[in-house]
Amino acid sequence: QVQLQESGPGLVKPSQTLPLPCTVSAVSITTNSWYWSWVRQPPGKGLEWMAYIAYNGDTYYSPSLKSRTSIARDTSKNQFSLQLSSVTPEDTGVYYCDRFQYDSSLRRYDCWGQGTQVTVST
Repeated sequence: QVQLQESGPGLVKPSQTLPLPCTVSAVSITTNSWYWSWVRQPPGKGLEWMAYIAYNGDTYYSPSLKSRTSIARDTSKNQFSLQLSSVTPEDTGVYYCDRFQYDSSLRRYDCWGQGTQVTVST
């Protein structure tokens, strides 16, 4: 069974860069047609998709966050990571990593990590 485990610093100061690694177990992140993404949820708000990296290394970013976001992978560790730069208190929230895929009918299936709380504060 695929498992995703987020890790993060918990607390970061404004203007710093937030590193968010996600370690995947039980399956390779290069598995054909699987996509690996980061999603966040600010307090009291809905989910916001941030970026994904595909099984073949292709990346795609949310237009609203593209200038501050970078996603990459380390296949030797079976891990993918997001970096969010120039953070502000508005970046506070729970951050989730997610694996998604589509079947032949284009139905989407997701597998989520448990999430990691990030607070941006002095």
